Amino acid sequence: MKTHKRTTNQAKIVAGMDKVYEKLIEFKKRMNSELVILKDNKITRVKP
Repeated sequence: MKTHKRTTNQAKIVAGMDKVYEKLIEFKKRMNSELVILKDNKITRVKP
């Protein structure tokens, strides 16, 4: 397998997306709304 080295910009983007995901989960819990995900090629609604 090839090993892929991330550039600094790519690392910053990935870190930013992780923060966005955490804030999304926090927001959904606070607002008590469902999280819509794709699981096994089916759209699923999950209560936080």
